[in-house]
Amino acid sequence: MDKLSPQQRHNNMAAIRSKDTKPEMIVRRGLWKRGFRYRLNHKWLPGHPDLVLRKYRTCIFVNGCFWHGHNVTLNIKDETLNIENSECCKIPKTNREFWVAKIRRNKERDKEEQKKLAAMGWHCITVWECELAPKKREETLESIAFTLNHIFLQDHQAQVVPYPKQEEEDTQMLMAAED
Repeated sequence: MDKLSPQQRHNNMAAIRSKDTKPEMIVRRGLWKRGFRYRLNHKWLPGHPDLVLRKYRTCIFVNGCFWHGHNVTLNIKDETLNIENSECCKIPKTNREFWVAKIRRNKERDKEEQKKLAAMGWHCITVWECELAPKKREETLESIAFTLNHIFLQDHQAQVVPYPKQEEEDTQMLMAAED
């Protein structure tokens, strides 16, 4: 049973932001310290990614574990959809059908947006709120930096031009000497 009145619950839910959240700010500060520059909430890209790094052709989504159903399993039993809780995502017991449907829709929308971005040539990185806990934070930020550098090197590989063989140089020098 909910301990809050419907109006109090409404006010709590209305106060939840979609931009400038604490996990997003952690990722932004961590990337900025490591020298990465980005744009915020690019409105012309599908899904309005939290961070867009054009140089790396990469979009970063910082997802809350609850709202995007991190590590939850979807089970279909007797034509009903059920979601089982995970360590970081607990589905409310009240109005459970609504929350299950909402989280399922969010997961499906996330997949579709990432498919659209991939079709446009963008790389997508998803960072989960639980990965930014103080114990895992530096490891996660280092992993993001490593991934971005790896993407950059793959996308901007220099063409390797082989050196001419030594025999060709010798014959050219001989021909020049004979003239």
